[in-house]
Amino acid sequence: METKISGLHHITAIAGMAKQNLDFYTKVLGLRLLKKTVNFDDPGTYHFYFGDEKGSAGTILTFFPHEGARRGSAGTGTATNIAYAVPEGSFDFWIDRFEKHNVIYNKPSEKFGEKYLTFLDPDGLKLELVIPKNTDNRKPWETDEVKAAVATKGFHGVTLTLQNKEKTARILTDIFGYSFEEQSGNRYRYTTDAVDTANIIDLVELPNEARGIGGAGTNHHIAFRVKNEDELMQFHDKIAGLGYNITNKIDRNYFYSLYFREPGGVLFEIATDNPGFGIDEPWDKLGSALLLPPQYEARRAEIEAVLPKVD
Repeated sequence: METKISGLHHITAIAGMAKQNLDFYTKVLGLRLLKKTVNFDDPGTYHFYFGDEKGSAGTILTFFPHEGARRGSAGTGTATNIAYAVPEGSFDFWIDRFEKHNVIYNKPSEKFGEKYLTFLDPDGLKLELVIPKNTDNRKPWETDEVKAAVATKGFHGVTLTLQNKEKTARILTDIFGYSFEEQSGNRYRYTTDAVDTANIIDLVELPNEARGIGGAGTNHHIAFRVKNEDELMQFHDKIAGLGYNITNKIDRNYFYSLYFREPGGVLFEIATDNPGFGIDEPWDKLGSALLLPPQYEARRAEIEAVLPKVD
């Protein structure tokens, strides 16, 4: 049987102030801080990981917060909307919470037969809460203020905005194993049956829209999920064989990755389930300490001195 992508693994975005970002996603949205580490390529910048109790694939949202970063702008060639699944009947709770915390949001609407509530994080990153057609049975992380009955379950899907969708769609269908499901105007929905959650990619086609500009409040890349390194390298060979410029396997401590830019301009990553987030902290202590990639441990004092205070 041909190997398929198992939905989304994680999504990575860019933020401005680190403490503002950390507080919003843990205190307002109620996600768990899984890891507080640094950018592999820029150790003076944090890399925050948020998700469910153990950082299950399909729940992981990560950020590179750059103090004083310019605000980016969404546009073509970018992922423009992150959708989280939430339980039926939870919108009243979230609207009240957004009002309390001065979160910008729109009134609920509907697409593809699913109700959704759009809102912005403090940097202007666009997110949605979606009540799925099919009940999402994933166990959410809950806090004192955001209980399981209303909490986010993990990703529902992500939207990519493109000037032309055709070549991107072929990546999804011919390489990743997704199938076209339905269309609404210029929005095209693709799903994979390899998993039943975090399995939706919407392609929005805007031929005359300007390209997105990276910066705070924009998505950096989206990562698709595979089980292990064997599956990862199967995709490497398949993608390289089609002439795409794909990286070698990269060790990201908590998973192994490949990167390539799909024809529409979005940076795609493929990431493994292994080894996971429990390799360097006890499960009950995830996110409690600053963890550095091994190559930076000798520079800990220097790095800690330049990172902004978030505690």
